[in-house]
Amino acid sequence: MRTTRDRMRHALTFEGLGLVLIIPMGVWLFGIPAHDFGVVAVVSSMIATIWTYVYNLGFDRVMQARVGHTRKSLTLRVFHTVLFEVGLLTALIPFLAWYLSVSLYDAMIMDIAITVFYLVYAFVYNWAYDLIFPIPDARPHSAP
Repeated sequence: MRTTRDRMRHALTFEGLGLVLIIPMGVWLFGIPAHDFGVVAVVSSMIATIWTYVYNLGFDRVMQARVGHTRKSLTLRVFHTVLFEVGLLTALIPFLAWYLSVSLYDAMIMDIAITVFYLVYAFVYNWAYDLIFPIPDARPHSAP
């Protein structure tokens, strides 16, 4: 299992590298000035971080109350993920529309593009992180 320090390194480098990548991509893809897209990216990252905590805590509390545990089947994991993303889109779209002075539709398209980027980025980042910083083997080694 990873240590608290390792988890903090993981989260901070994930967010930092994500911002370094997404800001120039957003400028190029949407033609938005770097400063404006930078603000959008940083605020979105902060909202996503807070939403992750609140959503997972709430979801687990509801599960615990309804079924007495928080173990998630594959089907429940898919539902959990989709509901998480819908909630995050609902939180971010009005902010994007307001801050960038664009329509809700344009904000939704931008947010979907950002979400797709982060889905791919998270997969690649976590895979690379596990290769660079492997999880220490917690099991004792037995003699051959």
